[in-house]
Amino acid sequence: MRDRRFAPMDAEQASARLEWELMILTRQREQAMLQVRPGDERLDRSAYVLLSRLEVQGPMSIADFVDAFGLAASTFNRQTAALLRDGLVERTLDPNGSVARKFRITAEGSRRLTSDRRQVVNGLAMVLTDWPPERLERFIADFQQFNEDIERLTGRPWPRPAAATTPPTGG
Repeated sequence: MRDRRFAPMDAEQASARLEWELMILTRQREQAMLQVRPGDERLDRSAYVLLSRLEVQGPMSIADFVDAFGLAASTFNRQTAALLRDGLVERTLDPNGSVARKFRITAEGSRRLTSDRRQVVNGLAMVLTDWPPERLERFIADFQQFNEDIERLTGRPWPRPAAATTPPTGG
């Protein structure tokens, strides 16, 4: 019997398999978040994503978030209110002189993001520890290309750190 992982497939078949694997990946992340010990300060998914974006791009207004993510302003009003309340972002004047107020990550936001990212990276390292370097490079290159193709189709590119091989660590 032929291994179905290597059977030829069209884009629709590949998409169906990929959808399933992405669903499982999302579930794995959710399960990992449930394993947080009481008292641990873990960011929720939206805080992690917004803080990561602010860390790479710099201060953003609500309109900037709407443009970047394609979601309603009310979504970002709620999310930024929670981030402000928790001291993870602060309001600032637009460095370019616009009247719009922008949000920037605070030292506490950077600390929490760095801590969460370290936990994610350590968890991924446990999974990838036995992968040979050439397989890791190929997987990362393919995964990045997949994301960049989505960004191209949606018209919403995601900024990447200057050193594309190393995400920011805050500080």
